[in-house]
Amino acid sequence: MTDDPRQDVRFAFGENWRRFLRTVDEARIAAAVGSLQTMLERGDLNGLRFLDVGCGSGLFSLAARRLGARVTSFDVDPQSVACTRALKWQFAPGDADWTILEGSVLDATFVKRFEPFDVVYSWGVLHHTGAMWEALENVCALVAPDGYLCVAIYNDQGGASRRWAVIKRTYNAAPAAVRWLMAAVFFVGHEARQAMIRAVRLKNPLPFRDWAAKKRERGMSPWHDAVDWIGGYPFEVAKPEEVFDFVRQRGFCLTYLRTQGGGYGCNEFTFRRHPCPPPEAGHRSRPLESPRA
Repeated sequence: MTDDPRQDVRFAFGENWRRFLRTVDEARIAAAVGSLQTMLERGDLNGLRFLDVGCGSGLFSLAARRLGARVTSFDVDPQSVACTRALKWQFAPGDADWTILEGSVLDATFVKRFEPFDVVYSWGVLHHTGAMWEALENVCALVAPDGYLCVAIYNDQGGASRRWAVIKRTYNAAPAAVRWLMAAVFFVGHEARQAMIRAVRLKNPLPFRDWAAKKRERGMSPWHDAVDWIGGYPFEVAKPEEVFDFVRQRGFCLTYLRTQGGGYGCNEFTFRRHPCPPPEAGHRSRPLESPRA
């Protein structure tokens, strides 16, 4: 998903999702359902209103429907919207409790049309808008009292993140053959690195061992994720504490956290819209301020 029309170089997220749709089956859907259950720490979403911001392929909108939520999905990318509609047609035809729209999380008029939702979900989206903190501000406002906000934001690796931004911009400006080669080199290098890590840990070092685990974890595809990673531009990052502080200042309490340590990839957060308990005696919290203001 890319929201900012000011960006002159953008990745074709919808095209990548269109190719991913060919791989979607009941096993991937079940994995997506399990991922939502883990992030929200609940077994179902019966009766809840679920907003999928930057719905992409629509896989997690479908997962939310399987859990009983009434779902609204939107994306700024027309191809992503088309992918979500195609997924709905295949797995939930005629479902009146699943609405799919085209729109931008940065469009104040569009965002204000919604009543607050019980769950607002935006995994790996806001850092591709070109205005990440503004987008995060907007999704916070869409969460109902006592509702949940689930977001995943790229981890800030300092200089490495700046180098990745250059690589991503180069990828999107390159001819198709060069883009394919860059993605292939990254993918093979990533698999080789993972094999070496497994060997050091005295585990089976054969390549591609993580493919099945990736499918089980979120229902995703390693190859399509690799293309999304190297091509995903605009590209912004944040440290976990920056996201935590920003959302906490807006009346939320952290309920789930999964970080990447010092690595690349997304840190995952679930917040609930109610005040956090006061800090223990002797604990000093950081002053309230917006990141990189």
